[in-house]
Amino acid sequence: MMRAMYSGVSGLKTHQTKMDVIGNNISNVNTVGFKASSTTFADIMYQTTSGATAATATTGGKNAMQIGLGVSTAATKVSITSPGAAQSTGDALDIRLTNGSSTNFFIVNNGTENLFTRAGSFYLDGAGNLAMTSTGYTVMGWQVDPLTGDIRKDTVSAFVSCRQII
Repeated sequence: MMRAMYSGVSGLKTHQTKMDVIGNNISNVNTVGFKASSTTFADIMYQTTSGATAATATTGGKNAMQIGLGVSTAATKVSITSPGAAQSTGDALDIRLTNGSSTNFFIVNNGTENLFTRAGSFYLDGAGNLAMTSTGYTVMGWQVDPLTGDIRKDTVSAFVSCRQII
């Protein structure tokens, strides 16, 4: 009797975790740059009550008999590379990253370190830098060598004006 209750309780707890993830997905569906999560389940363990037997010349083999002792959350996975929903804003500085594999990120700088984001709502700050609307972080990118016209991919720096990204 206790095994059945523990098995049921573990199932309810794991189902609550899945419902929490679904609720989070629903509540954040319109959040800029939000990525949906998913939950997978895993068996905790089994108690073997009878072992398996091999086939004989006259009879087939017999599978093992096991009693499941519950379930747990195996993983809660966030797909950070999936493209978000497209939304028309009418703002020329709002950019959506999309490609075949969707593994691109914007590089932004908070003043001390470079960070990565897929949120693409930008504005021009007082110094003419492209910056994130939500945080004010400066958008970083490759620069063009003024002598050769080649893109310098060895380092990133702030965009001084929008003419550099066109």
